[in-house]
Amino acid sequence: MADPRDEDRLKALDDRIRAAKKAQEPGPRMDEHYSGAQLAWRMVIELVAGILIGLGIGYGIDAVLGTRPWFLVLFILLGLAAGIKTMLGTAREAQEEAVRKAARDEKG
Repeated sequence: MADPRDEDRLKALDDRIRAAKKAQEPGPRMDEHYSGAQLAWRMVIELVAGILIGLGIGYGIDAVLGTRPWFLVLFILLGLAAGIKTMLGTAREAQEEAVRKAARDEKG
């Protein structure tokens, strides 16, 4: 039969293992959310990036083909449209997150 001392040692070892595992567990996650200012800056940066990328592509094509300013204007407008589309996607994402949070708060 097992010695009572062995059982005590096994129990102590088990307790130490559990304590070590608990210490290794990640802490509670903070809800990932953006403040209104962060969201606004993100949307502004998306718009400006779209315009600047369009400007760069248009200027590059015009420089190679010598057709100034036709492609520059065209790609600035395309960049503006792409930036607005990206901004709307960000706004939709923020709205969906707000709806999920409201539903979660309503449940519990």
